[in-house]
Amino acid sequence: MTHGTFLKFIFPSLAAMLLFIALPIVSVVVQSLHVEHEQVLITTENCGPFGCTPSTTIDQEATQALRDAEPLGRFNGLGTYFNRSHLATTEIGIAWRASDSLGEFFGRVMNLPFYKALAFTLAYTFIVTPLVLILGLMIALAVNALPRIVKGPTIFFTLLPMIVTPLIGSLILFWMIDARGILGASLQNLFDDPNLSLKASPTLTWITLFVYGVWHSAPFAFIVFYAGLQTVSEETLEAAMIDGASRWQRVRHVTIPHLMPLVIFITLIQLMDNFRVFEPIVGFSAEANATSLSWIIFDDLRNEAGALFGSAAATSVLTIIGIAILLTPVVVRTWRDFNRKAV
Repeated sequence: MTHGTFLKFIFPSLAAMLLFIALPIVSVVVQSLHVEHEQVLITTENCGPFGCTPSTTIDQEATQALRDAEPLGRFNGLGTYFNRSHLATTEIGIAWRASDSLGEFFGRVMNLPFYKALAFTLAYTFIVTPLVLILGLMIALAVNALPRIVKGPTIFFTLLPMIVTPLIGSLILFWMIDARGILGASLQNLFDDPNLSLKASPTLTWITLFVYGVWHSAPFAFIVFYAGLQTVSEETLEAAMIDGASRWQRVRHVTIPHLMPLVIFITLIQLMDNFRVFEPIVGFSAEANATSLSWIIFDDLRNEAGALFGSAAATSVLTIIGIAILLTPVVVRTWRDFNRKAV
């Protein structure tokens, strides 16, 4: 294929990536360097028989004119990234000097909104992702061993959690764990505690969100692994059986190495999805006990005083950087495996 033909072949994909990925990211970065204009205030004095009192009002016309002149807002450079709502460098310095131990320091840091959200985001990502991989593989192995007549219905019911919209699924589970729901009432009866609530405890809220994340994402891992199991060489498995390998040994030394490219693929998808966790938090109304980076973006955009576009953009950029850092080891390993096979 000539260079000209190759460029024509990939041009549509490059144009789409530039239009729908690169340009939006650039616009978000630019917006993160600006903050909203302050409202123009007018102070007047209202005088009466008993004296004069100052009165402050908003000059709507002047404020709107300022916004029209600079739609992006007032240039703030990297100030938004280091304020209290984000990296909070000043607050971290104060916490370090005021803390007598590392535990106290981290306790102070976890009270900052960005780091509180980052802690839950990382916990959700690093707990849900491996559990999804393990559970998806276990289900795939179990279904693959079933008789052909029951495989179809089993696969259908196994895929139901993935078919349900994330927000709807989280709302359903939210109602189930309510004190009047089937799971909430059952737990109260089981532990003989009428005040037991999965929603009241931050720890139980986190666990509930983790369970939901695994429940919703495991079917995706299952169907990918199940498709991969259909390509495992029967001759290799039979040879291992003849050599006396147990089922676990066949899975460990034959099946899993064969499925390793799929493991990397699912890990990439899950790392990106889990780091952007948002719907379960909204569905469970868990903002008091658990927030994520995506939820902070949502909260900035629905701010009662007006959308904080600069703050939301800064959090978006930090989220993109976080995803890139998480994906780097997986991408590097994939690149090394590709080069090894090419050689």
